[in-house]
Amino acid sequence: MSSTVSYWILNSARNGIATLQGSRSLYSRCTSSRNESKWKLFSWAPTTLKNNAPYDGFALPKAYRHTSTEEDDFHLQLSPDQVNEVLRSGESAHKILDLVSISGGPNSVLRFESNQLAANSPVEDRRGVASCLQTNGLMFGIFDGHGGHACAQAVSERLFYYVAVSLMSQQTLERLEGAMESMKPMLPILQWLKHPGDSIYKDVTSVHLDHLRVYWQELLDLHVEMGLNIKEALMYSFQRLDSDISLEIQAPLEDEMTRNLSLQVAFSGATACVAHVDGVHLHVANAGDCRAILGVQEDSGMWSCLPLTHDHNAWNEAELSRLKREHPESEDRTIIMEDRLLGVLMPCRAFGDVQLKWSKELQRSVLERGFDTEALNIYQFTPPHYYTPPYLTAEPEVTYHRLRPQDKFLVLASDGLWDVLDNEDVVRLVVEHLTEASRHKPDLAQRPANLGLMQSLLLQRKAQGLHAADQNAATRLIRHAIGNNEYGEMEPERLAAMLTLPDDLARMYRDDITVTVVYFNSDSINAYYKGV
Repeated sequence: MSSTVSYWILNSARNGIATLQGSRSLYSRCTSSRNESKWKLFSWAPTTLKNNAPYDGFALPKAYRHTSTEEDDFHLQLSPDQVNEVLRSGESAHKILDLVSISGGPNSVLRFESNQLAANSPVEDRRGVASCLQTNGLMFGIFDGHGGHACAQAVSERLFYYVAVSLMSQQTLERLEGAMESMKPMLPILQWLKHPGDSIYKDVTSVHLDHLRVYWQELLDLHVEMGLNIKEALMYSFQRLDSDISLEIQAPLEDEMTRNLSLQVAFSGATACVAHVDGVHLHVANAGDCRAILGVQEDSGMWSCLPLTHDHNAWNEAELSRLKREHPESEDRTIIMEDRLLGVLMPCRAFGDVQLKWSKELQRSVLERGFDTEALNIYQFTPPHYYTPPYLTAEPEVTYHRLRPQDKFLVLASDGLWDVLDNEDVVRLVVEHLTEASRHKPDLAQRPANLGLMQSLLLQRKAQGLHAADQNAATRLIRHAIGNNEYGEMEPERLAAMLTLPDDLARMYRDDITVTVVYFNSDSINAYYKGV
């Protein structure tokens, strides 16, 4: 069964690639794939998935030919242990034990679990978790790149600094600026909780620090004694970082590596979803089609889902109305074509993507500075009907929610998860994970904790197959996202087949998937309300 499924997937994908020879590079047109590219240079009839929405993914900008062409070149069968090894390679889990709020509020976050599975090579999703050291709160972020990973990498490294600086009081900003002026060590701004697979250490380069400093100098000029409120901080930080990304490549840069990287960041793109948790105060800022939901357990024991974001795409009527308000009536029929912004991009909000923000003249003037655009994988492409830019914005939609004892967990994920699992499916799977974890935890308080007992319990778990159970809720979600059939049932053969696909074929059948699950401390939240 498994080899038949795997062989069908591989051959279906292989037969769906038509290679087109362009003047300078190769592109691929997928004629029988599940997926569509977020950036689309060629048109094809979209296949539909859940809720009749086209699969919101994106392919690598250039087509890469795989070297294996015969059936016997592929070793298709993965053992269950090998499947688990692949699925769990990006896991991360942290308990929040020593985080103390400066304001004295409750530490509402108990722990978080995260994982990532790549479809693109290299993976274009990024994730981040950090605590603000000079103010209150924890930040969680999911960043979904397209057209390359450069923009998602930059945003994942830089955005939290902008948010943290925005929240600082006038006095703290003055200390920060004073340290810079006197060339003394700078106040620590963030404490990063790193994940496996981060490509570089999360720090700001000298150029990025210069622009962050200009931003906090402007905040000082505002004379806001207590700093911006959280909603303002999130709104301004998203838009200011996007502006800096755009301006950095327009300014003359002497260092070739910095110049090339700045170009790649500006001409690729990224959607972003960031949650800021401070005591019972939860703010979520979203730009694009990542998503955040709450898992809620009522007093009756029933579970429900509370969405905290809206997808910014062609199926969002409010987004369509916004776009039409911002452009002439003559463009009403061309601003969204084939369910894409200007017919080329799925999300209607994103960082970078200056091809949809700059004038044609500015794009030409920047690209004519001697960049090797082919080597840097930069598209020189202007969509049809490009009349009144900018068409794209990084302005986030910010949602506030006051946490209650019944709010048990928060799930943030890139669209690779939401394309194949409904909100309710995700809540159900996390609840099942929690239930199984509680059921399988031995009650040693009722029985003597000796080595014989422990060995017996381990043997029981092994006999029941429980040793293979996922310890990370994000892993469970990814497992079901790629292993479920059309009836929502897990098929081990399908799961193994999807994980066996070579890099050049995997993206035709699934997107990068990045998930973070944040568990709230109900006792701490409940104690806060009783003390109010």
